[in-house]
Amino acid sequence: MSDKVPSSSPTVAAAAKGGTDEPPPSTTAPANGGAKKTHLYNPTSRPTYPAITGTVLYVLYRPHRPSFTLASFRIHRLNLTTSADSASSHLSTLFNLTISSKNPNAYLSFSYDPFTVSCVSSDGDVFLGNGTLPAFFSGSKIETTFRGVAVATSSDVDAETMNGLRPELKKKKGFLLKVEMDTRVMVKMGSLKSKKVGIRVTCDGIKGIVPKGKSPAVANVFGAKCEVDLRIKIWRWTF
Repeated sequence: MSDKVPSSSPTVAAAAKGGTDEPPPSTTAPANGGAKKTHLYNPTSRPTYPAITGTVLYVLYRPHRPSFTLASFRIHRLNLTTSADSASSHLSTLFNLTISSKNPNAYLSFSYDPFTVSCVSSDGDVFLGNGTLPAFFSGSKIETTFRGVAVATSSDVDAETMNGLRPELKKKKGFLLKVEMDTRVMVKMGSLKSKKVGIRVTCDGIKGIVPKGKSPAVANVFGAKCEVDLRIKIWRWTF
């Protein structure tokens, strides 16, 4: 007489029937009657809306750097004197400038701090005077002109500077000099604002002559070019 297999042991009962202990597959279909979907993350399928928006805005706004022009440069005084014993030399200058700034952008504005204006020899070795420009706001498509900008100095110079400068001042065709302007600027585009950054404007190629008598000498600025050294980042753009 064979032993009975207890029915309370599902594993043994299943083995007795030649089966396994794995549960049968579910035959219940999804509630909507369709196939079960699998959701996989694909990093390459991210939306490109920010890039597209940035490109569209860049084409629309077309940001450009401001431009500067040196319209006139008058030399009222340029005296280099040496003491009788040649122990010391003194430089006295007075220049009068007309400077223009233009904002070529239709949707960008520039807010400038006060400028420091310096006049130096073309090689930058000899300091010839300094002055200032007031702070100003340059709106879209606006040109701002400053007249009567005074640049001057009254200072002692060493023998090396004197020996290098005197032959230049004696040239009949004139001597070359340049103007450097430094400040900080902030750019605004709608509700967006950049941080204040440094800007330098260098106007080179000015040809001056020493004035004779009381009348000022007019420097030749037709060949002068003003270059703007500026790097601004606003939103996603750097220009």
